[in-house]
Amino acid sequence: MHRGNDPTALHAETTKPPPATRGSDYAALSREVKQRGLLERRPGYYSVKVGANLLLLAAGWTAFALIGPSWWQLLTAAFLAVMFTQTGFIGHDAGHHQISSSKRVNTLLGRVHADLLIGLSYGWWIAKHNRHHSHPNHVDRDPDIADGAIAFTEDHARVRSGAYAWLARHQAWLFFPMLLLEGFALHVAGVKALFDRTGSATPRRSRLVGAGLLAAHLGGYLAALFLVLTPLQAVVFLLVHQGLFGLYMGCSFAPNHKGMPMFAKDDKIDFLRRQVLTSRNIRGHRFTDFALGGLNYQIEHHLFPSMPRPSLRHAQELVRTYCARHGIAYHETGLLDSYGQVLRHLHGVAGPLRLRPELEY
Repeated sequence: MHRGNDPTALHAETTKPPPATRGSDYAALSREVKQRGLLERRPGYYSVKVGANLLLLAAGWTAFALIGPSWWQLLTAAFLAVMFTQTGFIGHDAGHHQISSSKRVNTLLGRVHADLLIGLSYGWWIAKHNRHHSHPNHVDRDPDIADGAIAFTEDHARVRSGAYAWLARHQAWLFFPMLLLEGFALHVAGVKALFDRTGSATPRRSRLVGAGLLAAHLGGYLAALFLVLTPLQAVVFLLVHQGLFGLYMGCSFAPNHKGMPMFAKDDKIDFLRRQVLTSRNIRGHRFTDFALGGLNYQIEHHLFPSMPRPSLRHAQELVRTYCARHGIAYHETGLLDSYGQVLRHLHGVAGPLRLRPELEY
């Protein structure tokens, strides 16, 4: 098992934990959670949440139209970056079937919020995210720690050379600036997935629907920018909006697993410990819950992916007590400290490159 520096499907059915035997540790915890009604849908909460979010998103675009060609629009860009991320959180909840018991309703909400409203491919993201939920922090199995711009393991860093090695060597310093590109990267990856038919289980009709919604978003988005603003203002607005969107999105997801224990591909570990040991919770209050879209309860979310967002905080004490009773490390920290743990992990991963600086040339 690999550790960080800190010691401590297309369909939502694939995000559910596998059936547990009656006597397993997870089965006992699951029974307690169900008995308390924490897996029951919360239609009232989500009706208010979705409605308020749509109103705020509409208010942002209305302000954009009313302000017109002005550099004050950069404030609108920042506001819309926040709203795009909040809209993405709702798409995330829909993808896990947290909102409705109907798969059709969840899929509709997910496609509208992801594909149409913010231009992220719902089908691509759900497939990728479900693989992550099945194998969090499992090397070569979790797509969120695959070798890419960031090296998450020493083995990934050790084989780099040239500019790629330089990037890994300085990745702790570059991590947050690189998040400014995350929004663009997510858009590009989703579009590329639509044209990649190899290994895709997505039905043709779903791909066409996704492509149509993404095209509608992209066309409407660019038309709004270049019809309302001057060309220079439109380009700057796009960079600021998408940059802050990527930064906010990345800062919301970064604390969840990075720097937590990692497992080799062939390591065997039961579902309960796999989800708890690789996840990190963030302490906070209602504002933290709102700002991070409920992802601050990462342990509870990974144990019960279909649990509605407002129920996660009620499940926390139950899960924490259960883990203590079974000797399972339950990791929770503050938001700023979580970023420190992430950066220390990324710095430590690049250790082999600092010992061999010639690899950069």
